Amino acid sequence: MKVKSYIIAAAACLAFSSCSDQFLKDMKNYESTTPEAYNYYTGAIGRLADLYMLSLPYNGSSIPVWQSPSSGNGDEMDKSTEEFSGFGAFVNPQIELTSLSTTNGVPDFFQGNANKIRNSAWGRIRDINDVINGVENSTLTDAQKNEILGQAYFLRAWSYYMMFRWYGGVPIITKVENPLPGDGTPRSTTKETYDFIMGDLDTAAGMLKDITWNATTDYGRPTLATVLALKGRIMVLYASPLFNRKNDLKRWQDAYEFIGNSLADINRCGNSLAFANNPGTNASNWSKMFIEQLSPEAIWFAQYNTIATGGTPDYAKPNNWEQSIRPSNSFGSGGKTPSANIVDLFPMKDGKRPSSYNSYTVLEPSSITYDRDLPFLNRDPRFYRTFAFPGVCWAFEGDAVNADLHYPYNGSDYALWNYVWYEKAEDRNDVENGDNYGPDGLLANVKGMYVRKRTNDAHVEGARYVYSQGNGFKFSASPNIELRYAEVLLNYAEAACQAGHPDVAVEQLKEIRKRVGYTGDCGLQANLATDQAACMAAIIYERQIEFAYEGKRFDDLRRWMLFDGGAQTVPGAPDTWKLTGWGGNTCNYLGFAKLNGTRLENMEFRVQDKYNGGLGGDKFGSDGSNPDPLKDVQRCAPVDYRQDLEPQLQTLAEWYNKYLERAEKKGDNYDSSHAKLNMDYRAKYYFPGLPYNAMMANPNLEQTIGWENAAQGGATGTFDPLAE
Repeated sequence: MKVKSYIIAAAACLAFSSCSDQFLKDMKNYESTTPEAYNYYTGAIGRLADLYMLSLPYNGSSIPVWQSPSSGNGDEMDKSTEEFSGFGAFVNPQIELTSLSTTNGVPDFFQGNANKIRNSAWGRIRDINDVINGVENSTLTDAQKNEILGQAYFLRAWSYYMMFRWYGGVPIITKVENPLPGDGTPRSTTKETYDFIMGDLDTAAGMLKDITWNATTDYGRPTLATVLALKGRIMVLYASPLFNRKNDLKRWQDAYEFIGNSLADINRCGNSLAFANNPGTNASNWSKMFIEQLSPEAIWFAQYNTIATGGTPDYAKPNNWEQSIRPSNSFGSGGKTPSANIVDLFPMKDGKRPSSYNSYTVLEPSSITYDRDLPFLNRDPRFYRTFAFPGVCWAFEGDAVNADLHYPYNGSDYALWNYVWYEKAEDRNDVENGDNYGPDGLLANVKGMYVRKRTNDAHVEGARYVYSQGNGFKFSASPNIELRYAEVLLNYAEAACQAGHPDVAVEQLKEIRKRVGYTGDCGLQANLATDQAACMAAIIYERQIEFAYEGKRFDDLRRWMLFDGGAQTVPGAPDTWKLTGWGGNTCNYLGFAKLNGTRLENMEFRVQDKYNGGLGGDKFGSDGSNPDPLKDVQRCAPVDYRQDLEPQLQTLAEWYNKYLERAEKKGDNYDSSHAKLNMDYRAKYYFPGLPYNAMMANPNLEQTIGWENAAQGGATGTFDPLAE
């Protein structure tokens, strides 16, 4: 696509980061160049290095949505799933997204800032094309060309995939073109776009197949495994109900055969299931893999370092995840609150869904009674590594003791006690009231539950952050893994199940569960190898647990059309949009309770009323007193995940029963009359429209069916993402 408002001259860039200082130092600003520079290996490598800054899947709320996929940070996609409450943009019943203005505008996964090439999705593709064309026409050796071009073709495929997954067909541009007023490249069909991405990945695979990167200086570059894993992901996406309404079995069979054949090559590249059959103590190794510097699990990822930004050197890029999830009394940013719904849906320790969780009903419920008031009892090992609740250790390397704020711990023995109390009786039972307070200096910053996933727990792994009371965990070098080996296996399982090989699918599920401590049948029901719907439900459920807070759930809900099962229609859409595969409704097929019409709530553990009769001092303790109603109560020993969990959790449960109670707190919104509102994912959101600014910049660009073209007086869209 040529956009007339492009400004070709680009601003200087910050450098790309990795755990290797040498690799980081190489990632300087090489955006400005001449064709002659590609005749020199160092010049070509410099231009390639600049592409990583524009393409890597970074973690952070400030990263534009066109540039990087969701990473579990609580963005508009995450908040449109069961993971976070609060009505993300796609499920807000009070606001319908539009393509006619920027007010309540549909999120822009297509363009970005057209006036700044480095802040634009198409500017990124232009730079990649410049590298590809420059290197192909250079005097470099064939080996040097393959090394650079293999990476560039992968990055172009990745960039197109980022748009394809939302829009289907998009303009295909392979040359560096100067923008001309009134000129523009039309959208290709979805099939043409898919084939183009597959072609780039095949080209990249051929060029990278014999290249082994230096683990010290080049760790983080795409390998043959990265190319193959991304291709498998896209093939499964293309075979899913979103793009495959009639359930064309050939797409599933192609994905099944490709992924199965690719596993050996992926393994030869050094990737495998990290800590396979070695869960450690209470799934400690599953937790550790997110922090490891050289994990075989990581296939496509971004690296970070502990250097402060805003000064020199210019390759500083710390990861903000650890800072964002840590509680405020350990000098984190306050933490992230999981919805009560996702806490309640995690499997029990026998691997089966809680009997009270009325979704995936084709899956057998657990025989273990789920106690909602004590949700930490008898759960899947990953539960304890995903959530934090009152009474658990959450150690870190550093000293957070602050006498003025009454913080009674060092980092090495930090225990989270985040029960809550209220100053007024009328606030206590008001689910919309947020005037609750927590102990140990949390006070008004308390969270009812915390997301713990991907934490750098000092009881598991040494610190990859530089800690201080002033900065907390701000300077962290933990990686952000976008595509990991577990996904390769679950993509394989999904393709196998749908292609008629459920026995193969079950074996992949077992491998995933063995890694966290399951044995034998791994808690999987006996009919998965004979019942395709049950097998598929087990795979989707496993993905929901395994990839919680990694930014994958929204994609799964959307491609399997689980907001409504595919039952709604889009005005103006042809009959080919009607879902005819999977019995015409994917929710019914999977026994999944559709998300439309439901809502998410939050939860807290509050001090029982008999203890919450008075505060014993100023509510913030500013008079020097301790406002905690349980200040004179002996706490039980916090749960230490390095030890046997069962007796510790039973002791904690006894303490809860005596002093605390679970309570519901407002999650999703209420209307002005304080009536509860429910999720509403509109049918046209499955294929978002091109945003207002993109349409105004290129009026000849075809808009998607179901959306309006602002540049053509609001004319209805005509582009069909499902047309071949």
